[in-house]
Order: sequence, then structure tokens, then C-alpha cells
Amino acid sequence: MASSSLILSRRDLDFLLHEWLDVESLTKRDRFTEHSRETFDAVLDLAEQVATEHFAPHNRLADENEPRMVDGKVVLVPEVGRALEVFARTGLMAGTFDEEFGGMQLPQSVGQAVLAWFQAANIGTSAYPFLTMANARLLLAHGSREQIDTFVAPMVEGRWFGTMALSEPQAGSSLADITTRAERQDDGSYRLTGNKMWISGGDHELTENIVHLVLAKVPGGPAGVKGISLFVVPKVLVGDDGSLGERNDVVLAGLNHKMGYRGTTNTLLNFGEGVHTPGGRAGAVGYLVGEENRGLTYMFHMMNEARIGVGVGASVLGYTGYLHALDYARTRTQGRPAAGKDPASPMVPIIEHPDVRRMLLAAKSYAEGGLALGLYCARLVDEEQTAPTQEERDRAHLLLDTLTPVAKAWPSQWGPAADDLAIQVHGGYGYTRDYPVEQFYRDNRLNPIHEGTQGIQALDLLGRKVVLQGGAGLQLLVDTISTTTARAAGSAWAGFAADLDAAVARLGAVTAMLWGTGDPDLALANAHVYLEAAGHVVVAWLWLEQALATGDRTGSFYDGKRAAATYFWRWELPRTGPQFDLLGSLDRTVLDTPADVL
Repeated sequence: MASSSLILSRRDLDFLLHEWLDVESLTKRDRFTEHSRETFDAVLDLAEQVATEHFAPHNRLADENEPRMVDGKVVLVPEVGRALEVFARTGLMAGTFDEEFGGMQLPQSVGQAVLAWFQAANIGTSAYPFLTMANARLLLAHGSREQIDTFVAPMVEGRWFGTMALSEPQAGSSLADITTRAERQDDGSYRLTGNKMWISGGDHELTENIVHLVLAKVPGGPAGVKGISLFVVPKVLVGDDGSLGERNDVVLAGLNHKMGYRGTTNTLLNFGEGVHTPGGRAGAVGYLVGEENRGLTYMFHMMNEARIGVGVGASVLGYTGYLHALDYARTRTQGRPAAGKDPASPMVPIIEHPDVRRMLLAAKSYAEGGLALGLYCARLVDEEQTAPTQEERDRAHLLLDTLTPVAKAWPSQWGPAADDLAIQVHGGYGYTRDYPVEQFYRDNRLNPIHEGTQGIQALDLLGRKVVLQGGAGLQLLVDTISTTTARAAGSAWAGFAADLDAAVARLGAVTAMLWGTGDPDLALANAHVYLEAAGHVVVAWLWLEQALATGDRTGSFYDGKRAAATYFWRWELPRTGPQFDLLGSLDRTVLDTPADVL
């Protein structure tokens, strides 16, 4: 494929996967022994081709023709279904799954890079397989053999799609307050009644069945999150032989109309409304996953995967915005250099203006930094699952757990910032629909809310992850970053390493100070600032990693990497200083502001 794609940079993916993360070394492990760099590259070639030819062309069409309800059914532009049929037929849906299920047993790091092509090309259409793959992986981890045999294979083949049904109209992200009920039945199944809101992919006619993973409470269980159970609730019931039977009592009550991601249906679903009564009994038929009252623990398997995936999606939406802005800046002529104001001289491409280069450098640093973060986390999944020793697997698990809120939240903040800059580079054209950057921004603006808001990720990071196992997660992150800065000492990047070491030290000191107050309300009141600062420290580390990976190689690509790394060091890492100052002052402004004065 041509390297000039405006969807994503294949050259950058090759650098990240091969020159930095060394995914080819994974082929020495039993799970990946059938693979080589050639097979990884061939899959990425295929992903770029399918994304370019089948997903990108209808991105604007699906945006302009959002899903609608007709006679209780969802109507989408037909190009969505056609693209997904191609995606499934190529086997890309099954890429990272076991050969037992028709998968290729690709490393997760390669699989994440494959999905990135589709998210960048068309985030709305790519959401259906994204959710389905995560649904299938949850069932493989926690479902019964019967549930795996019944539901996983059709999803991996792309014949059925899957969802996650957590939120409810009255509860939102406060899952402790969900009211959907699941009543035990004599045959071992359950009957569910209740309402679920904001369910992406919750209803459509793209596949013959939809597998909902639904959180509900069994009467008599503990209060709050400790009483949540997880159920498989298919849209259409499935017979013992895998054949489809009668319609389950899951009803589409309405569609939510969104500013972006419009190709993905977003639904209000009613369970047990009585429109369909399987077997003549009220309630939607559901099957318990694992044990009662452990549902949220199981659901985090899918939620954490989705959080990293949302972060990658936010990064690559910023990336495609950056590439479009870069292309525009190279071809759009306007104005003259400050030192050459002769009106008779020809106008120059706007990329010649320093402020335009500033915007492009910033967008490049956000997009490429976010993508590096997502692929690094995917590489940790590979380590967690296939590293030679249990100690190495445990280390990868702890580091991944600690980084997950950052991997979701940082790109969700700075990916849209890259798209905002892409609009700015286009000037007045940027906010018109004549250019695609305004859609990239609208699509990307949903990501700070998807899979847990920025505030939820902040509470997760400061309230849970950095104090996990007595602070072991944070210490592991610090040690891992310190290994990088030690490698940089004495190199051209020694100054970057020293500044990063200082920021890491402040991160540790501020964390200890916040929790040393003994007042969790005070510690968590400014958690969002903590998340921003910690995220910038992490991405600065990954930019130093990339800078070191360029070595002494020459050429515009490597020069561009070094320029972006320098930009992040000089312009972005210093942002954390005032943030750490604020956190260290134990400021009570937000905490002490009464609600009635706002």
C-alpha cells in the first residue's frame, strides 16, 4: 500500500511494532510460533486495504444518514453492513483468537494495530466488531463451556455481534444503583426485567443475532456493586443445536442521536417488557455467567479491553486529523514569511509559517504519543498471556492495570485536541463540511465519555491503581520509567531523561502527600489534575522511548520522530510543574465550593 495514506501512517506502525516494541520476538513463543514478521506485515497490509476500500468511503455517508427506527427496527445505510461482511470474510474479526475458534492467534499488539486502521477510517462502523471481539473474550475467560460453544464461535465468525449493557437511565455510570432484576428459573436460566441506556450496537439488522452481556441484580443479593451479576441475553434464543429460535423479550425502545460516531446505533433497550414472551413467560431469558454477585468483576474484563481500545480510537482519530491537516498545510498557499513581505512575491504553503508548524507538531505529538501508549498496553497483554515466567506475567498484569486509566483517558483528552488543531490549520474551511476534520472532531468528542468518563478514570487512577498492593503499581511504573531514563543518560537525550526523572519524582511525592492527609475527599477532589499530570509523564516517557529507538538513523521519518519528542519534552512535559504545585498545595477550592453558589 502507498505510504501517503491520510487514514494512518503505516510507516509509523512499522516503527512502533518492529523498531520499538519488537513484536517479531514474540514468534519464539509457543502461541505465536506459526507467525513471522512477514505474516504480521501481510495482515497489516490487508487491514489497510480493507479499511481504505470498504470503511473510509462511507464514513461521511453514515455520519450524514444516522440510524433511524422504522417499524421498531433500525435502518442503517447499507454500506455499513457490506463493509462488516468484508471484515468478517477476511478473517480479521478472528485475528487474535485461538485457532480452535478459527482465529489466527495473532499477538494482541498486532491485533490492536489492525483495529487501529478501521477506527481511523470509520470509527462508527468499526465499533461493531470492536465490541463483539471484547464480548467474546469475556465469555472465553469467564463463561461456561456451553456458553462458549453457543455464543463465541458465531461472534468470532462475524455472524453475530455482541454488546455490553451496563448503564441505566436513572443510574448512568453509578452501577451500584442499577435496578434491572434477574429472577432464577427452575431450568437454571433467569428472567430479566429492566431498562438499559446508551447501549452501543444494541440493536440493528446487520447480523442474525446480537449477544448482550447484561448487568442485573438477583433478588436477595447484597446491596450495591457486590450484588451485581452478569448474564448472556441473546436477542434471539438459540437451540441446543445452535439454531435460532423465537425472539427474546429484548425490545428497542429508542435511539440516541449523537454528535458523532453516528454509524454506531446507540440505544435504549427494554428487557422483559412483554412484547415477546418466550415460552409464554414474562421476562427476557438470560444465562448466568460464572457465579452470582460477581458480575462486575467479570465485566471489567470487557471494560478494561474496551478502555484501551477507546484510547486507541481517540488517538487514531486525532492521527487522521493530523494527517489531513499536514496534507492541507503542504498544499494550501497563503501569506509570506515575516522577513519577506514583498506583495509581489509568491505566497508560500502555510506549513512555512512557524505557528502552523507549532500546531502540526503538537497534533503529531498527541496522536503518535497516544498510539504508542495503546500499542504498549497491547504489548503488555501479550506479556501477561505468554511471557516465559509467572513473575514476568504478574509484572505485565500489574503495569497494565496501573496504566489502563491513563491509556483510556489521556488519548481521549489529547486526541480531540489534535483534531481541534487540525480544524485550526484548515482555517475557515476547517469548520465546514467540505473537509472531513470537523467530523473527526465530533466523532472524537465522544471518547472522553465512552467507557467511563475522564473523572471516573481519574478516581480509578488516584483512588485505586496507584495505591494498589501498597503502592506496588505506581512503584513498578516508576521503576520502568527509570530504566528508560538510565538508558538515555549520556546520550543526546540526557536532558530529556533528567527532566523526566524530576517529574516522576514529583509524581511519587505528590501521591504520598495526597494520601498522607488521611482525608480521601481532599485527596480525590483534584483527581482530574492528577490524571492529566500523570498522563503527560507517561507519554513523555514513551516519547523518550521512541526517541531512543530512532538511534542514529537518518531521514525525514526519524527526524520527525525526534522533532516530536523534543516538542513534547520542551512544550508539554513542563505543563506538569504547575499541576504538581496545585496538587501539592492540597487546594480545597473545588471541595469547599458549595453547590448552591454555582
